[in-house]
Amino acid sequence: MPALAMAALDQGQLAQLRATLEARLAALSGVAAVQTDGGHDLPVPEIETSPADKATVRLLNDLALEAAGHNAAQMQVLRHALAKFEDGSYGLCEECGNDIGYSRLQARPEARLCIGCQTRAEKR
Repeated sequence: MPALAMAALDQGQLAQLRATLEARLAALSGVAAVQTDGGHDLPVPEIETSPADKATVRLLNDLALEAAGHNAAQMQVLRHALAKFEDGSYGLCEECGNDIGYSRLQARPEARLCIGCQTRAEKR
């Protein structure tokens, strides 16, 4: 059945969607490399300063760590979508098994659910 999902999309559509996913993954990989190349555990070093400055530094570090976590999660989602090309299941809803529409995949090439299942999931 996985071959049917990829058959619902023509080769040009598949190539375009795969290229989009790969470009997004490469962009996030570049951001992750910059974040980890700093050589410091924290993006902004905490030094002895006033309490207000310490609070600002902690906030900046918390925001940077949150962004890094978000980027790592997004990279995992993109890798999962790319892996589905390899097993032939790209374009199939992970819940109901139906095709995910091309227009939805253009908007969100990493989509795991068809629009119907996504709507139901959001209502839960």
